[in-house]
Amino acid sequence: MKIELLNVCKSFKGQVVLDNLNLTVEPNKITVIIGKSGGGKSVLLKHVIGLIRPDSGSVFIGDDEISALNDKKLNEIRKNFGMLFQDAALFDSMTVGDNIAFPIREHTRFSKAEIDVIVKEKLRQVGLKRVTQKMPSELSGGMRKRVGLARALALDPKIILFDEPTTGLDPIMCDAIDRLIVKTQRHTNATCLVISHDIDSTFKIAHKVAMLYDGKIIEYGSPDKIKWSENPVVKNFIAGKSISKH
Repeated sequence: MKIELLNVCKSFKGQVVLDNLNLTVEPNKITVIIGKSGGGKSVLLKHVIGLIRPDSGSVFIGDDEISALNDKKLNEIRKNFGMLFQDAALFDSMTVGDNIAFPIREHTRFSKAEIDVIVKEKLRQVGLKRVTQKMPSELSGGMRKRVGLARALALDPKIILFDEPTTGLDPIMCDAIDRLIVKTQRHTNATCLVISHDIDSTFKIAHKVAMLYDGKIIEYGSPDKIKWSENPVVKNFIAGKSISKH
């Protein structure tokens, strides 16, 4: 499923966050959006899922302009999405199994037995077994991310959104999550949009990379194109240096 943002503008209290932003996220690929913290990446992601509407411009999911839909139609479109939040956003009062089952119970009429089968299969996909009865507080950070991804996959989404999936993890677990994202995309053939400021991770997983700066996408292309970009802002960001136009 293709995602397209056309001339999207968004300001908060006079502060411009997205400035005539244009981006096409190719279907069935992993696109990573990079940029500095506080630079608007999460705001962009919230436009894609319809949590924020643009001040002007359009957001398309497939052929549907979601920026123009009412809430009922928007909720229908959202069934195509799975989302892995930065902190996994699990319900602490529910077991792992109930966390994954939650969206299935909300949006389908499957029996308890059918839901149990789906939960086990989604946990298997993310490399976890025998954790259905555990509480989130009993899990490591990496395991919580995996459970969050299993829940994001619960309804077999066509689009999966990842918000800083490797934040707060050690290098070994970062690598494991990177490999899991690639494996998940291959297995599901979903369109994956990843928000990240982790350059190593970006180059490992991305088919396409978009650099967000000053409210615009200033560079877009293959990891190699980004890696060898002549744009000074992009070069400095990749080198871990202070970003400046000058």
